[in-house]
Amino acid sequence: MTTLVTRVMTWLQGERVGTDSFGNCYYQERSKPTGRRRRRWVVYKQEDEASRVPPSWHAWLHYTTDQAPVESKGKAPSWQKAHRPNLTGTVAAYRPPGHTLEGGKRAPATGDYEPWRPM
Repeated sequence: MTTLVTRVMTWLQGERVGTDSFGNCYYQERSKPTGRRRRRWVVYKQEDEASRVPPSWHAWLHYTTDQAPVESKGKAPSWQKAHRPNLTGTVAAYRPPGHTLEGGKRAPATGDYEPWRPM
């Protein structure tokens, strides 16, 4: 949820740079300040969750690249998976076998473990 201060700052000083596939809007300062880089920020469409920022926009926000990503009309490479937000704390989170919420039963040790012993 965007605060009132963020909305006012965005309205007064922000220049809209683009939007991602989630509907998040990306901004930077209108004027180039002396002695530092322009500030860049994101206004989330839904809840404020940093894992909802796609990698290309993350790179722009953190000055890894100077060019803002453009929405490509072409298809993504076959090996590239769709961006997913961090699912930790949700029902869809990964829980390995033996996790307390998955029954708490781990497979028994196979006997191939040998502890280190100092000589």
